[in-house]
Amino acid sequence: MEIELKLLLAQQDVSRLRAHPLLAQSTQGEPQLLQMHDIYVDTPDLQLCRHQAGLRVRQVDGRWVQTLKAGGTVSGGLHSRHEWEGEVPGPQPDLAALDSVIGRKQPIRALLRQDAIRDALRPVFTTRIERTVWQLRTPQGDEIECVLDQGVIESGADGADGAARSVPVSEIELELKQGQASSLFDVALALLQDVPLQLGHMSKAERGYRLAASHPLQAVKAQPLRLDDGMTVQQAFIAICGNCLEQVSGNQDGVAGGEDVESVHQMRVGLRRLRSALGMFKSLLVLPDVLKGELEWLGGALGEARDWDVLAGNTLAQINGEAATDAAALAEAAHAQARLKHELAAQAVTSARYTACMLGLQRWLQARAWRDSCSARQLRRLDARVSPFARATLRKDQRRLIKRGKRLLHATPQQRHRVRIAAKKTRYATEFFASLFAGRAVHPYVGRLSALQDELGWLNDVQVADRLLRQLPEVPADQTGQTDQSAQDRLRLHAAFVRGYLAARAQAQGSDGRMHKAWRRFKAVRLPA
Repeated sequence: MEIELKLLLAQQDVSRLRAHPLLAQSTQGEPQLLQMHDIYVDTPDLQLCRHQAGLRVRQVDGRWVQTLKAGGTVSGGLHSRHEWEGEVPGPQPDLAALDSVIGRKQPIRALLRQDAIRDALRPVFTTRIERTVWQLRTPQGDEIECVLDQGVIESGADGADGAARSVPVSEIELELKQGQASSLFDVALALLQDVPLQLGHMSKAERGYRLAASHPLQAVKAQPLRLDDGMTVQQAFIAICGNCLEQVSGNQDGVAGGEDVESVHQMRVGLRRLRSALGMFKSLLVLPDVLKGELEWLGGALGEARDWDVLAGNTLAQINGEAATDAAALAEAAHAQARLKHELAAQAVTSARYTACMLGLQRWLQARAWRDSCSARQLRRLDARVSPFARATLRKDQRRLIKRGKRLLHATPQQRHRVRIAAKKTRYATEFFASLFAGRAVHPYVGRLSALQDELGWLNDVQVADRLLRQLPEVPADQTGQTDQSAQDRLRLHAAFVRGYLAARAQAQGSDGRMHKAWRRFKAVRLPA
């Protein structure tokens, strides 16, 4: 299993990296300089890519080496993938040689044995890279390969304009050769002190495929999580947090683009899932205050963008009847605010602060430093099987939700908000532990939780809309610096009318029986545990 951390840097910062004291102090021997030419192959319909695999043949120093990577995960910039490689006589892959080294249980082995796949392989894109390699040894004795790659990814496929396409490459890869994975983050954080770096979510293969197929970035939803009944509580915690971080980092590029609404939404969901998981295990381990504060900062940046997105694209868009004209007049101002908040969110996820936050979280997870401050009883619970902990957690969450929802029908907005948060935490916990229980019990439970969340969610959107409509900025000044006061007054009148309309609609919905029905249906369903 290959374990590496990928970081991106601007071309103008390469000299700062080369001069970094850490490289001078920790490098064993002289840095190595390589010129590499990679040819990535796949079928015309990209079957290897569809199965999350990449097959390349690399020419380096007159030799040809084939490499197959498949499976694995990407979490907070940390790439873990299966890798098989060996020398070949020329620029074509040798599938028979690969077949002899791939494990029998690996799905990619069966795929490459299909004649339709073997016969259809062809070059899809190429890379030309100048690589500098430093072999590092940390004070703790860990061995890390630090690689600086600069070059270009090229696809010969014709784009819409009839031209070949290319994207530049300027990145660092830190690969663990021997020792603890946490040392990768120590090195990365040390480099970040002097060199502006961003986490690299996509491998060169992924970037090349995106270039060749002209695929747009897509938001990444939470992936199914598979926990094993034989796992310990600590192992389950690490797996759950890793799953959440995959969703966060998977949407980084979409948020950085500054426009994609769904990427912001899914990144925020991933962050909320992570914070919910941390709360779920807080009796056994606690995230350091510094990292907790950074998660709150990131959540705030994403939350503001998401709130304006919901107002502009959902809440106002659903208004019809006599209030529709007022809602349409407000939508333009709300969209303008949403675009501004997206720009701020993009600045956040491309900042060194975000990079340090994600690196710090991953280092904390990899080092298991929480064990140093645990009591003997906490350590025993961390090392116990996860199933009893999961059952106890779900029972506790359900009791909390039932208690908060007793007076739901006549609850205040603040009380409904507490019920909604409890329902969300209960749903996240159930989804985290779903693989430990029978699907026929989990699905109805999650389904009715979702229905309850939908009813409570709309009422929460109304509360958020009321707050944001009070905050709508003034109409921008014209070229002479004058503000159109009449336009400003009209905007305020539209906002006041829509706020009243939404409040009345929320009151009607709170008493029309749908929320009460969703609550009764949830209470009647059986807890999976």
